[in-house]
Parts: sequence; structure tokens; C-alpha cells
Amino acid sequence: MCFFRNSPAHDKMANAVRMLSVEAIEQAKSGHPGLPLGAADITTVLFSKFLKVDPKTPKWFDRDRFVLSAGHGSAMLYALYYLMGYKDISIEDIKNFRQIGSKTAGHPEYGHLDAIDTTTGPLGQGITTAVGMAIAERNLNAKFGNKLCNHFTYTLVGDGCLMEGISEEAISLAGHLKLNKLIVLWDNNDITIDGRVSLASSTNQIKRFEANGWNTIAINGHCQKSIEKAIKKAQKSDKPTMIACKTTIGFGAPTKKDTSGVHGAPLGAEELNGLRKNLKWTSPAFEVPQEILNLWREASKKAEKEAAVWKENAKAEGKTFNDIISGKLPKDWEKDIEKLKKQAIKDKTKVATRKASNMCLEAIVPNLPQLVGGSADLTGPNLTSVKGMKVISEKDYSGNQVNYGIREHAMGAIMNGMTLHGGIIPYGGTFFVFSDYLRPAMRLAALMEQRVIYVMTHDSIGVGEDGPTHQPIEHLASFRAMPNILTFRPCDVVETAEAWEIALTQEKTPSILALTRQNLELVRTESKENLTAKGAYVLSDVSKGKKRKATILATGSEVSLALKAQAKLKEEKIEVAVVSMPCMELFERQTPQYQEEVLGNAPIVAVEAGSKFGWEKYVGRSGDIIGMDGFGASGPAEKLFEYFGITVEEVVESIKNTIK
Repeated sequence: MCFFRNSPAHDKMANAVRMLSVEAIEQAKSGHPGLPLGAADITTVLFSKFLKVDPKTPKWFDRDRFVLSAGHGSAMLYALYYLMGYKDISIEDIKNFRQIGSKTAGHPEYGHLDAIDTTTGPLGQGITTAVGMAIAERNLNAKFGNKLCNHFTYTLVGDGCLMEGISEEAISLAGHLKLNKLIVLWDNNDITIDGRVSLASSTNQIKRFEANGWNTIAINGHCQKSIEKAIKKAQKSDKPTMIACKTTIGFGAPTKKDTSGVHGAPLGAEELNGLRKNLKWTSPAFEVPQEILNLWREASKKAEKEAAVWKENAKAEGKTFNDIISGKLPKDWEKDIEKLKKQAIKDKTKVATRKASNMCLEAIVPNLPQLVGGSADLTGPNLTSVKGMKVISEKDYSGNQVNYGIREHAMGAIMNGMTLHGGIIPYGGTFFVFSDYLRPAMRLAALMEQRVIYVMTHDSIGVGEDGPTHQPIEHLASFRAMPNILTFRPCDVVETAEAWEIALTQEKTPSILALTRQNLELVRTESKENLTAKGAYVLSDVSKGKKRKATILATGSEVSLALKAQAKLKEEKIEVAVVSMPCMELFERQTPQYQEEVLGNAPIVAVEAGSKFGWEKYVGRSGDIIGMDGFGASGPAEKLFEYFGITVEEVVESIKNTIK
């Protein structure tokens, strides 16, 4: 119960948010009016009185971050940004809600508007991304101090966000790390699409958060004073805080409020007219009285001076800090990688590519202060940590390694939050087969064009005895089908180093490094040019003056197998070329002329210890694919390759049959 009457100014400001939201939804004939109507009091207090942002400098680094985890309520977010006076959103954009090419998409999309801090939509991703932002804030605060990085991360979540399993991983890690600059506002309206929450859940969310080490506050989510008091208390907490805001979904709607019917469909003309009467809103559609607009625009100025002071502080701090927060890599960061490649060629280094990746990290980490790595409790098998790395903990946030625990779902979204926050380039490791757990976050990283690096080890049936549950089969094909993500499967130390170089320089693309458990021979003999950057290249051509009879196209552990097959075929006077294709996506970016030079016009046999799906476009009807048609099996790795017919002998036989 609210014992205080809201101020007239607050009610007017909140009702402006409500009406712009539902009018946009009504015009689009699509959207979710329930959350904007119910949560408008919460966001009005937060945005007008607390949120440290400056619409004149929307990308100010030390601004507070806001994540609408319940992304279906996007109309409310657009209304808030318009009312606050952000320059890149107009009333026409509000009217164009959910239309093709509109900035005001059906769910908040990063890059469409300057004020949007992340793309949300898949429930649970938002709150977990916010945890990543909060980790980044504490990390950079520990490194650079309060003058340069000292802000809050707020996220508005719904029942759906908290039901999704990823939220448990997120809140448990946040509680463990005592991320006290993270504040979760729960729109506790007790309604989901199917009806009352009680149909599917009886979880006491307050006790759940408390059990995970959070501070919790329960309030009336329509009471201005209660909301203000709770946020002030949360800001002083030594733990992350969850504020349970009891609200009425569809607040003000005469017949649909407090029902699932107001969740995901326009109100309709009759209900909208009833809402207008209940809110005493007399302005025409999409018109906000100047008095109310002035209240919002004045409130949006509260952090202007802080933004100006920060700008001077950042200027005084110098180039290193500003390069880090802008994502620029230091000069000569790759110098030790070049040394590593040359030494590996000299020594003919034979290691698993997961070990090669670890060698790369030894050369990279000391030269990249913004690199933060971790693993989902597989640091040893993934080899994601090197000497000198320091774990980020609740006692010291200044490190460059995160112990994610067995939380792959959360690790993916947390890394998104880190890179979106700025100042951090994240990488995270797990077994490649468990990329299934990260996939929603990886897809969002690709959609948002974020530089995130996934170290995915144990990349094939070469995992061996752990069996088919741990052997990725369809994963390479599935990620190659995903837009804007680079999937690398390097064949030795040199290709692994080249893949790391490319991944770190891709400012708008995430990258997967699919790495072997088993040792691989070094096959590269020079490193003057980053050949992996071309996606594919002729690793071993036919003898001088001879005509190419066929091409063996291979990746990763199968490249050395292809070279052995080439040698056997040569003994039989059959000249074939071996093409290594560490990154199919990069090869597709090359000119048709280069692609033709590499692939040639002779029959092609592709070999990869994974699904055959996707290789058809290279081998055509006249070629062959040696790979997997089903799942793997448990047994020693070398026996498995024999059992599934991924052998030198099989490649030789395939070439002979293909060129008949």
C-alpha cells in the first residue's frame, strides 16, 4: 500500500509515458501495452530522478546503464527517450513503432538509437547482460578510480526474465561477486501470457535473491515515494539489490488491467478511450502538453555537469584510458604473436590447438590490458588462463580473469555485457559441444556486432572416451549458418595464432575458435602473411608443372590427414592440392577470382570430423564429403577416426573414385 500521494508532476510525467506507449502500439496494431502501463511509475522515478545520463552526450562513458530485460515493453523505452529529449528519436519515430526500417523496433535493438545499451528480447538475456555490465564497471573502477568509472547498472525485469534458467546463473554470480552497483527492478505484476504466474510457479523470488546474497526491498511499484526511497537505499547497499515492485499490469485500462489480455495485444479503441478517462488524459494521440514535456526535458539535464566534468577528467587521464574505452588496441600488441609463429615453425611445434591457443594468450595477455578471459569451470581443459592473470573477486575487481563457474548460459550473456559496456574485450571458454548453452547470447553478440571471442575446445570426435554427449557434430555447420560470426577451426599453432589476431581486430564481429584436444603436427612452413585472413588457401600445391587432378579441402585436425593422403596419391602419380579452410566465412568474403584460384576446377573432396552439412556448395555433385552422418561414440580418439572412416585411406579411395 502507498501511504503517500504521488505528486501531480510525477503523475503527469508517468501518464505521458503510458499514453505515448499505448498510442504507438495501437497505431502499429502490434505490441505489449501491459508493461508500459504498469511499470511507468517505476521508470518515471528512475529516469527523472536517478538515472545518470545526458541526452546531449548519449554515449558518455560514465553514464548509468539501463537494460530493459523485459524487452517486449520497448514502447515504454522509446517514449522515455523521446520525452527526455534524445536527438535521434522524434515523435515520428514513435508513430513508426514496429515498422520496417524503424528505429523503434519491436524489441530494443542496440545501434538503432544511441540510448539503447543492449538488444533484448529473449527473456533472461537482459538481466544477465546487465551483470556483465556491472562486472565491467567494477573492473574499470578498480583500475581507473571513481573519477573515470563510477556508475550504476539498472535493469527492469519481468516474471519471464526470472523464470528463465539463465537468470539463476546470473543472480548467483552477481551475488557471489557482491556487485553492489547493480540494481534490479522487478515489475512484479503476477501475470504472464498464459495467465497468473501461479499457474506455473510458486517461487518466492525475494527469498531466492536473498539466498543468492542479494539485498532485497519490497515496495508498491505505483508509489513515487516508495520507489525513490528504495532506489536510494539500493544505491548505498554493499550487495546487489533487487527491488520487488508490486504493480498492476495494464494500469488504468478499465477492463483489461490485471489480466493476461493486456500483455501482448493492442488495447483497442474502446479500452483506449477508457484508459484516457481513467488517466484524465485529454491530449490528442501522440501529443504531449508542453508543460509535461518541459518537466521531462528539465529532469534530463540533471547529469549535464557530471558529463562535462568527466570529459575533462578523461582528457587529463590521457591516451591509454581513452583508447581502452573506445576499443582501440595498443600499438604493437601483436609483436609477441609474431615471435610465437616464427618459433613454432622453427621448432616444428606439435601441440593440440587448445594448447596453441594458450601459447597465444601467453603472448597476447601482457600486451592487451583490456582483455578479460574466463572459463565455465573448464580453465584447465580449455587452457584459458596464463601466468600473471588475476581473478576478479568480491575483494579485488581489478583482475583480468573471471571464474564463471558451471554457468555457460550466463557466461555468454555476461561477456556481451562486458563488451557493450566498453573498456573490455572478453573471451570465454568451454567445450565446443556446450556452445549450445551459449547459443542465444552468441546470436545476440552477432546481431549487435560485438567483439566477443569464444574459445571452444574439444572440437570433434577427437574428444574420445567422453563419448557422443561431449563430441560436437553439427556445431560447426550450425555456426557457419549464423550471420556475422567467424568460425575458425585452425590446423596448427600458426593458424591458431592467425585466428587470434583476426578475432581481436574484428570490432563488429564475434569469433569462435574451435580447438582440438589431441596434438596436431605443424603444417605451416612460413608466417609472413596471415593466410587465415583469407579463409582458405592452398597449403600444398601439386608438383611444379603438373596438372591438379583433384583438391582435398580440410579444416583443423583433418588438414594433416589430407597432407598424408596427398603424399600417398603422389606415389601413385595422382597429383592433388591440399587446401586448408580455417574460416569458411572469411573465404566467402574473397573475390570470385581468388576463390577459383584456391579451389581450382578439378573435383573436390572435403574432409572434416563433423557434420557434412554445408560442404555441398564446394564439392558440388562431382565431389565427395568425408565426415559424420550421425553422432559419435565412446572410445579412444584414434580408434574413432578409423571407426567413422575419417582416415588417410578413405580420402585416398574417395579421390580415386571421384576422378574416375
